[in-house]
Amino acid sequence: MVVILQLSTVSCQLSTCFAQFNTDRLITIGRSALYFEDYVLSIQYFNQAISAKPYMYEPWYYRAVAKYYLDDYVGAESDCTEAIQRNPYVVGIYELRGLCRIQQKNFDGAVSDYNAALRHDPEGINLWHNRALCRIQQKNYELALAELDTMSQRWSRNARIPAMKAEAYIMQKDTTKAIEALEKSIELDAYNGNVWAQRAVISLARSEWKEGEEFLDKAIHLLPKDANLYINRALARFNQTNLRGAMADYDLALDYEPNNFLGHYNRGLLRAQVGDDNRAILDFDFVLKLEPDNLMALYNRALLLEQTGNPRAAIRDYTKVIDQYPNFWTGLHQRAQCYRKLGMPKQAEQDEFRILKAQLDKRMGKQPRLSPKQMRKRSDEDIEKYNQLAVADEQDIQPEYQSDYRGRVQNRRVAMDYLPMYVLSTEHHQSAVKHYVAFDRQVDSLNRQLPAAMQLHIVCGQTNIINPARYLERDSTSAVSYWLRAIVQAEQEKSDMPLMTAHLLDNLSKAITLAPHNAYLFYDRANAYVQCLDYQLAIDDYSRAIQLDAHLAEAYYNRGLAHMALKHQEQAVSDLSKAGELGLYTAYSILKRQRK
Repeated sequence: MVVILQLSTVSCQLSTCFAQFNTDRLITIGRSALYFEDYVLSIQYFNQAISAKPYMYEPWYYRAVAKYYLDDYVGAESDCTEAIQRNPYVVGIYELRGLCRIQQKNFDGAVSDYNAALRHDPEGINLWHNRALCRIQQKNYELALAELDTMSQRWSRNARIPAMKAEAYIMQKDTTKAIEALEKSIELDAYNGNVWAQRAVISLARSEWKEGEEFLDKAIHLLPKDANLYINRALARFNQTNLRGAMADYDLALDYEPNNFLGHYNRGLLRAQVGDDNRAILDFDFVLKLEPDNLMALYNRALLLEQTGNPRAAIRDYTKVIDQYPNFWTGLHQRAQCYRKLGMPKQAEQDEFRILKAQLDKRMGKQPRLSPKQMRKRSDEDIEKYNQLAVADEQDIQPEYQSDYRGRVQNRRVAMDYLPMYVLSTEHHQSAVKHYVAFDRQVDSLNRQLPAAMQLHIVCGQTNIINPARYLERDSTSAVSYWLRAIVQAEQEKSDMPLMTAHLLDNLSKAITLAPHNAYLFYDRANAYVQCLDYQLAIDDYSRAIQLDAHLAEAYYNRGLAHMALKHQEQAVSDLSKAGELGLYTAYSILKRQRK
């Protein structure tokens, strides 16, 4: 008996050591993937470590880091909270959670985290720095400046501190003190591009265009890939009638940030000004892809379409603007001209009568030329300002929080499409990242009766068309048979959407009655409800699928999109975060787009 007990004890110790070794190795491999910026893969390793040892704080913390890299701030914050519950003495976790909260505009929560971190590390300058910036965002300028004074005493040669003071003064509209603080920062460190950019913003706000351009030259020398700096310098150059220089800056800005709204909009206006009408149209086309209801861009494109000999397309754009601004006489005048060019005098006279009734000045309809100081805020929707350059609503520099975290996969553009149904196929494929094997007892039972070439696999997305007769003859009343019918009929009837959806719902509902624990059937029926635009019923079925299989990533993904359709922002973010955690990395692209 003694020997048996000793062997049992040794066996337990070996098992414990082996499990510990495996978990440590998973964390090591995950950290290596993290180092090489393979964030999605690293999350999968940390998932396994958490499943094996959920009481360890490290995999929760490192998974939070990976999610932060992917701009999943909600998921990262949640993982940080789990890590803190397991070990409340690690400063880095509070610092990371503070950054997550800052990205969500939760400055109160971020300050709470920095307070906790500073209790453990009172000399952490980055913690002081970020907390002061949070105070500024909270509009608690007095406390922010008091803390910055304390920092100045501790770190008198740190150039970031007077730069932060300048930001507080700018928010208080005390530009004199802001300039003094920025000059102090430049004296300590003349190689910080953001400080020169802040100094330029003050000059631009004062219409000191030449001085602003000089400061922006210095900022661009230090930060040559920052598109917003070129946008601002273009504004300074335009107001000094340097159209060629302004155009060059817009070109550079769009080289570095191709989707920049202000770059395309303002370059379109400049191109129109110098007679480059066709390329101006291309810029406004791009703006309208970003913002299809932007009436300023629509009207400018209409003018250019008319000028380049396309009055029918111009009428289309003019009409959209006039529908929103029925008393926009300039637009009515332009549309009337287009109607006359197309030989449609009746429509032209109707527009002209509306103008005459309002006693419109004869000069109306002529496009004024661009001139200096003709600018509008981007959010200004006064259609009469259609020919004015747009500037950002807030001409300030984003706070520079101290962090090395950054993202990758989320920068890829993906279509916001629902993932397809789970179907039965003789082909099998496995994701390189998402290690998930779909399994159902009834399908497995059927496969035991079949040769290997005929065995069915549960896969997400149609890979081949199978002949259901070979399977239905074995059992025509099982849930699998109705599932097969649903798949095949959906493929055969896809040209008739109402009929296809009706048969799909009928067959899947019958299958669910026979197999109420099959998560894939609920998932597929939810997809059918999405096709009917019945998002709430879809959400209910996705939720049931998740209850049956908590690792069904596609259900989280599609439920997130359904919540987005119903404007349930918080639930959508939570679901997409979980889908990304389970290996569907495209969820991070949608999360980033939604946050913007």
